[in-house]
Amino acid sequence: MSYLVPKDLRYSKTHEWVKSLGANKYRVGISDYAAKHIGDVTYVSLPEVDSTFAKDESICTVETVKSSEDVFNPVAGVVIAENGAVLNDAPETLNGDCYGDGWLYEIKADSDADFKALMDAAAYEKFLADLGD
Repeated sequence: MSYLVPKDLRYSKTHEWVKSLGANKYRVGISDYAAKHIGDVTYVSLPEVDSTFAKDESICTVETVKSSEDVFNPVAGVVIAENGAVLNDAPETLNGDCYGDGWLYEIKADSDADFKALMDAAAYEKFLADLGD
C-alpha cells in the first residue's frame, strides 16, 4: 500500500504529523498511514485550548467503528486551537483529508527542539517501508 507523505511536514513514530506555523506554533494531525489503518472514524475527542501537554503524552482520542486510538502529542506545549468546528460534525474528515481539513489541534511550544527531533518525510517513508505493510 502506498501512503501520502507531504514533504513539508515532520512525523512521529506513532504516526502524527506536525506542520510548523512559525514562531514555535505547530499544527498536528494523524498521518495517511494512521488514517488508513484505524478504520472509519466516528468521533474525535479533542484537547481543550489552554491545556498544557508533555511530548508523547496522550492528548486526544480517535474513535472508530472498531476501536479507540490515542493520539500522542509530538511537541510539548500549550494547545492554542482545536478543530472541533470541522471534526465534531464530520469526524470522518480524518479519513478523507487528514493533511487538510482533518487536522486535530495547534500547539505553542517553548522551543523548536521537539519539532526538529521528529522525522522528515524521507525518514518517515523509510520508517513506513521498514514496517513492511
